[in-house]
Amino acid sequence: MRRQVQAAVDVCPVEVAVAVLGGAWKLTIVKALIGGTHRFGELGRRVGAVNPRVLTRQLRELEADGIVRRTVYPEVPPRVEYSLTDLGRTLSPAVAWLDTWGADYADRMAATQE
Repeated sequence: MRRQVQAAVDVCPVEVAVAVLGGAWKLTIVKALIGGTHRFGELGRRVGAVNPRVLTRQLRELEADGIVRRTVYPEVPPRVEYSLTDLGRTLSPAVAWLDTWGADYADRMAATQE
């Protein structure tokens, strides 16, 4: 368990969720992987304007936390694919809810700007 996650365990379950899923692009990565397995470049395009270095770091943390599976195929050149673990797939309802909430929030904020 990563140090940040372990520290959050001593606080409360919400802090554990934030430690695992908080940070640049993590929920967007999970949302992209709910649709299926992706290679690094494809995942980067689906996520958006993310720096490859940041994407790599976020994927490593999600992998360390048991949310993402990284599969390396022994080919030349090497092929690496990312997918959600069984634990990662349990996030589907939460991601769907956050996606709906975010869209509603954006609509409401836009309406107040008019």
